[in-house]
Amino acid sequence: MARTKKTKASGTFGARYGTKVKYKWLEIEQKQRKKQKCPFCKKLSAKRIAKGIWECKSCKRKFAGDSYFLNI
Repeated sequence: MARTKKTKASGTFGARYGTKVKYKWLEIEQKQRKKQKCPFCKKLSAKRIAKGIWECKSCKRKFAGDSYFLNI
């Protein structure tokens, strides 16, 4: 399935699951893909590697945090 401007990444689900579920998923998905603030060097360079595992591209540290986005 192709993404469209209206559905964004949730367009991959097609006509399944309903709009509320897709919008909630899309909101979380967009937050987790953004670069977050590193708790060590305080730069916007921490990126999610896996669920709960983050890596800072600036100071090269790996650390554990929240699953979807960092609350620092």
